[in-house]
Amino acid sequence: MTTRKSLKDGFALFGTTLSMPLAAAAAAALLVTGCGGDDGPSPSASAATAAATTSGGSTSASTDATAAAAADQPYVDNDVYGTGPNDAVTDSTEGAAVVHRQVTIGGKTVKYTATTGHLTTIDPITSAPNAKMFYVAYTQDNPDPSKPRPVTFFYNGGPGSSSVYLLLGSYGPKRLQSSFPNFTPPAPYKLLDNPDSLLDRTDLVFINPVGTGYSAAIAPAKNKDFWGTDQDARSIDRFIQRYLTKYSRWNSPKFLYGESYGTARSAVVSWVLHEDGIDLNGITLQSSILDYANALSAPGTFPTLAADAFYWKKTTVNPTPTDLDAYMVQVRNYADNTLAPLAQKPNPQDGGFVNVRLNLNLQTAQQMGSYIGTDPTSLIQTFGNPAALGNVPSSNDNPPYTFFLTLVPGTQIGQYDGRANFTGKGIAPYILPNSGSNDPSITNVGGAYTVLWNSYINTDLKYTSTSSFVDLNDQVFNNWDFSHTDPTGANRGGGNTLYTAGDLASTMSVNPDLKVLSANGYFDAVTPFHQTELTLAQMPLDPTLKAQNLTIKNYPSGHMIYLNDASRTALKGDLASFYDGILANRTALQRVLRLQARTQQLKQQQLKQQGQ
Repeated sequence: MTTRKSLKDGFALFGTTLSMPLAAAAAAALLVTGCGGDDGPSPSASAATAAATTSGGSTSASTDATAAAAADQPYVDNDVYGTGPNDAVTDSTEGAAVVHRQVTIGGKTVKYTATTGHLTTIDPITSAPNAKMFYVAYTQDNPDPSKPRPVTFFYNGGPGSSSVYLLLGSYGPKRLQSSFPNFTPPAPYKLLDNPDSLLDRTDLVFINPVGTGYSAAIAPAKNKDFWGTDQDARSIDRFIQRYLTKYSRWNSPKFLYGESYGTARSAVVSWVLHEDGIDLNGITLQSSILDYANALSAPGTFPTLAADAFYWKKTTVNPTPTDLDAYMVQVRNYADNTLAPLAQKPNPQDGGFVNVRLNLNLQTAQQMGSYIGTDPTSLIQTFGNPAALGNVPSSNDNPPYTFFLTLVPGTQIGQYDGRANFTGKGIAPYILPNSGSNDPSITNVGGAYTVLWNSYINTDLKYTSTSSFVDLNDQVFNNWDFSHTDPTGANRGGGNTLYTAGDLASTMSVNPDLKVLSANGYFDAVTPFHQTELTLAQMPLDPTLKAQNLTIKNYPSGHMIYLNDASRTALKGDLASFYDGILANRTALQRVLRLQARTQQLKQQQLKQQGQ
């Protein structure tokens, strides 16, 4: 089995014709990018091991301690999973490997069952199978029957990314060891038990959307039928429904965890789930992109560039900042009060992006440059946006000017994480972006991901496939339908203008018990933390509900917050408080269940009326 490695996660080049500098910025900084049989244990054996209903609406991964100690059940999958837009499989078998493991979290041993395989989703109208979706689920054995046991559904972004990055990097029971933000040397690598795993709070299900991992359409459907904002959301909704049914989890507290484009996905999925009678208890948005039009916003990106300059000791403000959090407060205020009023009206050259260009005079450029370590002339040339417009040609055969290449002379820093770096000399500045995978943030850890995932799935999870595992499929993004109709019926789609914060606001409006945790890294210029704050502040939601149900946290890390050890542990602490607070409010849990029941009842009545 091989892994086709491209981009870790996130965006991809927006499909529009832009001016050359902006096109380069979008490409580099906004990469948020026949059938055989089966053998192995029967799906029923996996289900028998993995499903057991407990009191309080909780379901465990295994029926009892005896089941938890059962022998591992390897699985060999001979299906051929094509990843092209017109590819599909014909087999709809829900095969899976099942293994039993344990991990120590917070000084306590958590025994769990890991299930790796496929669930089959159905067309909502015909009920015919339309996709085999690959997943890895970690479910605690014998959870406390007096407490409800939540289930959380994870996915990365792209669109076109598998969930392997979250699975091996964040809060699963295993995590890769790396040298990040420095380059992680070649193999051998280490896969460690993860003391920060969320398995002590919730069961974990990592979903691979159609066209990623080993997920594919079932003929006559084609992969491309699922490649769109709304189509994808309906597909994830159908997977979640199938999982809830197969493992008797309908009455469990339900959470979503999306990263990068996965946050836009969560916003839309939350509404689609509600429409289908499934109301969520919580959503974690990591490295958000809910408003594409502001993805290159100069005021929104500026604080991230200031964080990079702080890290590399390139700021010249007086007094010299010594505390990152305090400095971020200072630069936010400057961005909002000084820079935002200087934003030009939308420019047709910017392809739908807004707030890209600033009207700068020399004095403001000098002041701005002192925060981000950039000379005022370059800032004026780039309209105060050296991250998005910093592709100014240079003379003497030097590489073009970019913020990420010039902040530290001779060193190229990462856009996903400004702490990551490699040489900026010789041929290095001219290497093609390759969908972002040549960014230092990706290259410094990409090899460890590829090797450890291939080793882990085969030797520990004991799932073997004859197909290639596709961690990021560029074909998905290249064929993605960014059109989107929001819950009000408005058209809020477009490759550079997709807006899904309204979907999240709609879901939070009708489900006043839904809690949302937003997490961002200071050093992430792809999904800048301050732009996330601005987007959520402007989200059309009742201010009272927003104050009660929305929590925003930022960490001294980058796009993949969890690759920084201290930040991963800090975010785990915030997640633990987030889950504990929701689960402690039994009255709210019951309200969510009643809302879910009412919504399902209304849906059934509508279907009955349509059938008459």
